[in-house]
Amino acid sequence: MIRLGTGRLDRVVAVGAHCDDIAIGAGGTLLTMCLARPGIRVDALVLSGGGSDREQEEQAALAAFCPGADLRLTVLKLTDGRLPAQWDEAKAAVEELRAATEPDLVLAPRTADAHQDHRGLAQLIPTAFRDHLVLGYEIVKWDGDLGRPSAYQPLSPETAEQKVRLLQEHYPSQRHRPWYDREAFLGLARIRGIECHARYAEAFDVTKLTLDLGTFSLGE
Repeated sequence: MIRLGTGRLDRVVAVGAHCDDIAIGAGGTLLTMCLARPGIRVDALVLSGGGSDREQEEQAALAAFCPGADLRLTVLKLTDGRLPAQWDEAKAAVEELRAATEPDLVLAPRTADAHQDHRGLAQLIPTAFRDHLVLGYEIVKWDGDLGRPSAYQPLSPETAEQKVRLLQEHYPSQRHRPWYDREAFLGLARIRGIECHARYAEAFDVTKLTLDLGTFSLGE
């Protein structure tokens, strides 16, 4: 398996349709990046949950998932499950985020996600972040929509365990859900780890990737 780095990472954008999406899909990757790069700027946008207990959960959770980072979080009040009907508001929020930052990496939902809110947000991202590396994270759920990812971020056992602990600690509103447990999160991470010759990993879809093989270094 070939390993390609992104070069220097100074700014990251992370977007989610709901509070906890970013942490579930890319929490281990955020931990890995932020611990390796103190002071990295993370601009996070969540479309729903604003003004509720969910927003407070998200603020505390992302602060924990981005230790030492310059975290800037915005949580909007779009209606959960109704993104297609609120397309204009969602698009305006994504474009406003794009105008505020020039990221080296964008973490977003997969375009193949079965949830209409996740999928709609994923479709908006390339229209605003046209020349950026976008990694589409996955969220396990009853829809059975997991696919064959094309990119992997290996996670140390310590990071994988920390991700699960933080998810359980910071999102008490989700603990009643039958899929929201240690076995689900670690199980998927273990499978993705097998696929990339690691113990654990988070996996992503990459819809478009421009190579510059004259300057990139393998194994970076």
